[in-house]
Amino acid sequence: MNRRNLLKSLGLSIGAAVISTEALAKLSDNTYAYSLPANPLHKLLDKPVTAITLGAGSRGTVYGNFATKFPDQLNVVGVAEPNKFRNDRYATQHQIPDQHRFNTWEEVFKQPKFADAIIISTPDNLHYEPCMKALAMGYDILLEKPIAPTEKECRDILKLAKKNNRIVAVCHVLRYAPYFVKMRELIAQGAIGDVVSVQHFEPIEHLHMAHSYVRGNWHNSKETTPIILAKSCHDLDIIKWVINKPSKRIAAMGDLKWFRRENAPEGSTARCTDGCKVERECPYSAIRHYHDNRKRTFVLDLPADKSTHSEVIMDRLKTTNYGRCVYRMENDQPDHYVTTIQFADNITASFSMEAFTSYHGRRTRIMGAMGDMVGDMEELVVNDFRTGKELKLKPKAEDVEGYKNSGHGGGDWFLVHDFVQAVSQQDPSLLTSTIDESIESHIMGFMAEESRKRHKVMDIKL
Repeated sequence: MNRRNLLKSLGLSIGAAVISTEALAKLSDNTYAYSLPANPLHKLLDKPVTAITLGAGSRGTVYGNFATKFPDQLNVVGVAEPNKFRNDRYATQHQIPDQHRFNTWEEVFKQPKFADAIIISTPDNLHYEPCMKALAMGYDILLEKPIAPTEKECRDILKLAKKNNRIVAVCHVLRYAPYFVKMRELIAQGAIGDVVSVQHFEPIEHLHMAHSYVRGNWHNSKETTPIILAKSCHDLDIIKWVINKPSKRIAAMGDLKWFRRENAPEGSTARCTDGCKVERECPYSAIRHYHDNRKRTFVLDLPADKSTHSEVIMDRLKTTNYGRCVYRMENDQPDHYVTTIQFADNITASFSMEAFTSYHGRRTRIMGAMGDMVGDMEELVVNDFRTGKELKLKPKAEDVEGYKNSGHGGGDWFLVHDFVQAVSQQDPSLLTSTIDESIESHIMGFMAEESRKRHKVMDIKL
């Protein structure tokens, strides 16, 4: 059988109903690039789904960008954002009329319902109330993770969504990334036999950690959510989703080791701009990161005129947390965190979140009775013990423009695409991350944090 006929017979070009390493080993090249198929349940829309965005920061912009590129599918007709710069930018991008621009989320719900859906991309501690209000008014919801800061609030949202028969899609975008979709397919098809254990690793990357969880919006768990939810509920969720078994027990350890006041170098100052004597050699120099290298400057709300950027960045570093010394913040998020999870059928999993890496991109090893998988989101390598053959799969997906290194493997826009279809058809089964499906991994996260603090193995009760 030649390569073309084999690909056709296996359906690889349209999604692979069946993939076995034995069959693919017949190919002359054991590396295969693939993309997700078009969902046969998707339909042409008579008109775009309309949405109001609450929170026009990074994640709100990611989902809004889908509407910019695919206006026939999604139309953003309103925005609530207290930051005037972001409100203006978002309203201009989506041509939102003044009467549908709001400073706070509360103002949106003082108006009669004027869209099909609400996109909630507010800070973590502002998810619950707008979500409950939107459900009460009959909106469908695209809800950024984490669902809410407490288990009770998560369960409240689930209960009201069911009562009002509304769609709540949780932004567990890794479920939509071709890399993890294929991993789940292969496991379900028995490519490595019964799953025995999983090792999953999330390297945050040291500068990302300093940016988001030391200086940034999530630096204080009491004001937002614990890092296991703020950052790693993606990972707990994807482990559970890929092996498709319920979780039973979890144990966790971790702490804040390095980003503490006692580790501040001699000669350092409250801000990198205050004449710090070690700023030039410090790996966490805000001046080098934001000003010299122009990294992650989207949080600084830079004006369109690039000629002013240097001056504006330095001003932001003198007036915001992004210019403060990483050793002198009010941060409490652990910079290393490990969990051990027991799933049904005696499957065990370990998850490690680490700040101190020079790289990012999730790594996963899955051990099965008849083979194993090793991957880094760029490539998935499958070994079959029965044949001794190795298969390498390389996912192809369009990442969000301007967010090529989002770390989500293209899942952001696949999620929005499915959400639009689910709302248009009023069919939540078109989504893989409805709140019904996503709440378990949040409970895993809450129990992991309890375990870490109480030094106990915690049962997971759904």
